[in-house]
Amino acid sequence: MENLETRLKQLPDKPGVYIMKDSLDNIIYVGKAKSLKKRVRQYFGSYGKSTMKVQSMVSNIADFEYIIVENEVESLILESNLIKDNHPKYNILLRDDKQYPYIKVTTNEKYPRVLKTRMVLKDKAKYFGPYPAVTAVNESIDVFHKLYPLRTCNLNLSKNLGNYRPCLNYFIKRCLAPCQGNIDEDFYNNMINDIVRFLSGKDSSIIKQLEDLMKESSKNLEFEKAAEYRDNIKSLELLSEKQLITKTDLSENQDIIAMAKGIDEVLIQIFFVRGGKTIGREHYFMKDYYNASAEEILSSFIKQFYSGSAFIPKELIIESEIEDKEVLEEWLSSKKSQKVSIIVPKIGEKKDLIRLVKTNALDMLNKYGDKYAKRMESNRLALEEIQEKISLPTFPTRIEAYDISNISGVESVGSMVVFENGESKKSDYRKFKIKTVEGPNDYASMREVLERRFLRGINEKNNKEDSSFSRFPDLIMMDGGKGQVNIAKEVLEEIGVDIFVCGLVKDDFHTTRGIIFDNEEYELDINSRGYKLIYKIQEEAHRFAINYHRSLRTKSMFKSELDDIDLIGPKRKQNLMKHFKSIEKIKNATVDELKEVESMNVNAAIKIYEHFHGGKNG
Repeated sequence: MENLETRLKQLPDKPGVYIMKDSLDNIIYVGKAKSLKKRVRQYFGSYGKSTMKVQSMVSNIADFEYIIVENEVESLILESNLIKDNHPKYNILLRDDKQYPYIKVTTNEKYPRVLKTRMVLKDKAKYFGPYPAVTAVNESIDVFHKLYPLRTCNLNLSKNLGNYRPCLNYFIKRCLAPCQGNIDEDFYNNMINDIVRFLSGKDSSIIKQLEDLMKESSKNLEFEKAAEYRDNIKSLELLSEKQLITKTDLSENQDIIAMAKGIDEVLIQIFFVRGGKTIGREHYFMKDYYNASAEEILSSFIKQFYSGSAFIPKELIIESEIEDKEVLEEWLSSKKSQKVSIIVPKIGEKKDLIRLVKTNALDMLNKYGDKYAKRMESNRLALEEIQEKISLPTFPTRIEAYDISNISGVESVGSMVVFENGESKKSDYRKFKIKTVEGPNDYASMREVLERRFLRGINEKNNKEDSSFSRFPDLIMMDGGKGQVNIAKEVLEEIGVDIFVCGLVKDDFHTTRGIIFDNEEYELDINSRGYKLIYKIQEEAHRFAINYHRSLRTKSMFKSELDDIDLIGPKRKQNLMKHFKSIEKIKNATVDELKEVESMNVNAAIKIYEHFHGGKNG
């Protein structure tokens, strides 16, 4: 990892979540920390060698990032959300979405109850949480019942009120027995309102009651009782910590957008809230050579980002007003076919969320702004070098590169990779399974790929759709010489599209040595920025095509061997591979050995044996 020691020194001494990534940018571990600075550094010290699991994880770390939060409660919840969404290799994965409890106040029923739940329903009850400290939830509910004699039974008191006999809780003065029908409902609801106000963070009088009881017990030398009240106070204080990261309204879909300005660049940070939970974030750098206003930058970003976004949330929460707010709301609502609101909060929880996102934007700009600016400048110089080398009339802002992959024509595939301003834009990558060509014919396969890509692009342009296909490149880069270039030109001419095309010339060792453009060959200095960028694009097109071809080939092999056998479904296939480890061992297994596989019966075992041994049962 580049400048690891420098990056570790720059970590903030604040609570947050850290995200470890491998060389392919996959998230391999998500963790929480009271101090990001102390915790993350530990992995690259002695702790990184503490166990086999940690050693393995650390050896695969190619990069890391982090999200600053307000307190440890938030870091716990955000960590859980990110783990569930990304399934990191080195995290313990939870089976469901219900590990953190809520406190439920059943305001939807007569004489409400206060209870713990792990499921939020649309039943008009009030839900508070989720709370990562399960013990604090249990103890807090006990405190509520000690201070307020509320019912705990699940009787339907809207019916047959007064016809019930009181339970033991009534006789030990833990319940007022509203089931008898002799308790004033307003008096009862006032107790409930005290609890709701406390859980909403609007009233701390419950803690004040406990403090008074603790002082009184201590004064009377009842130190055990005083200690119990002290612990009760701690549990309630833990519940009352603000939780900005997760919302209790699980129907909320929001994007929270804030920005940080540098000298000539701006970093936009977005937190994505889906179903009431922050599931991830993204950051985007924008050049700001003319010191534009925050309003102009935000407006420009919203237009660019959501023009190509597949999902638009119900709310965009932004940090400052923008002039064209109503127009943008109308445009977004039209794209979503549902009302979309742009909100600039002044106070309250949403304002706190904006402050949190802005903190992360400022931190990221401070850490990576210079590094990003240098990379963008290097990319610009590389693209200018390519443009000048081949006398390209336009600056190649968007480049598309194509490649074909197959083995003797089997499972032929094509890849399309996209680079914008010298950076890979993976969201615009596309893969093509060759449909009309049989055998190893790369020219015909490339023709099919290009026809499908640009015919679809024209169709989407005509229908005013905005997608990766409707955005055409400034330059097409073919992984081949004149033959591949001529195929591309023919396809574009037939379709009626005017795009510049170049090809890559290889030496005797199959290494790129130059570019073909307009039937002329231009040699490249292998140490130049332009060459390095071309090589990077070429390798990415290879990688993307080969990976897709490999996945199809693996599926095809597995399918051809086992899918045609009667009584063998997906589960038995999985168990067979788990048991024998290879197709070859399955072929050589006896019926008795096959019967040992989980979920395998004698009839299925016989079918497998007969399939591989020509019907001879052994």
